[in-house]
Amino acid sequence: MSNAARTAENWPIGANMLSFGNTAADGRPLQEASSALWASQLRQVKQLGVDQIDPTDAWLPLAKLSDGRLEEFRRVLDGEGLTLSSISMTRSSVVDRRFGEQNLRDAHRFIDLAPDFGVSIVNVGFMQGLTQAQKDAIWFWLADGHHDTPDLRSLAIERIRELGEHASERGIQVSLEMYEDTYIGTADEAVSFLNEVNHEAVGLNPDLGNLVRLHREVEPWQSMFEKVLPFSNFWHIKNYTRDFDPATGAYFSAPVPLKYGYVNYRNVIRRALDLGYDGPFCCEHYGSDSLGVIAENVQYIRQVLSSALAESSSSK
Repeated sequence: MSNAARTAENWPIGANMLSFGNTAADGRPLQEASSALWASQLRQVKQLGVDQIDPTDAWLPLAKLSDGRLEEFRRVLDGEGLTLSSISMTRSSVVDRRFGEQNLRDAHRFIDLAPDFGVSIVNVGFMQGLTQAQKDAIWFWLADGHHDTPDLRSLAIERIRELGEHASERGIQVSLEMYEDTYIGTADEAVSFLNEVNHEAVGLNPDLGNLVRLHREVEPWQSMFEKVLPFSNFWHIKNYTRDFDPATGAYFSAPVPLKYGYVNYRNVIRRALDLGYDGPFCCEHYGSDSLGVIAENVQYIRQVLSSALAESSSSK
């Protein structure tokens, strides 16, 4: 659907399901849990006035479900009055030295499933599992994590191009999630990598929340967005406070709702629309009542879209 065909009401904006975790109360992986548990979690989303989700594989890995369990999921989704805005892979790098080939197979499976659920985007990235130090930190981004290495960069480009070709055959697109210390860990690196992939079905996920939360120097968000928005086809969107004390060299960051943080998303979303952005949004948040904040963020985005689209229409 083109930008011109979207409205603030029908724009795909999903809630990320990460806050529910990936295990049932008895410790079983969520894909082995009863569909009644899936329904209970989905119902909480619907009760907050949100009618779309992104079933990240860090919640319920659809690629690992049997055909029968996929039908169960479809029935539950329909029963709760929800649809999918997008499908995201989380910490499932296709060049992970141990699991990369399996992750690649899962990515292909997601691409095959996506159109059947009305999904136009499958999100992938190069972030990998949390280190023990990250698990122990109050916020995982405060500890050093995985770093991509130059020796696998060519393989990464090859495999993403392969996924782009498959996505094109299925009439959908692949989006690459920006994340620190990966091949697409800065705005310049992301654009360079995308240019080397050179496939029309592959774009960027400008998830710059992953970067502005870091306790290190990062490029100003305004210039990063200017570089990546022209290539963006999907958006994990979240915000943080960010502060720096030059006297001590100390940084501070913490998750906050979209309208309260370091990035001015009213300006950024309007700028994205000016550049032709027409992809889905996936709202994320860490800590506190993540789901409640996500619901507020969905409504915030719709209000920004409503204002911007009305202004655009009246100027024509």
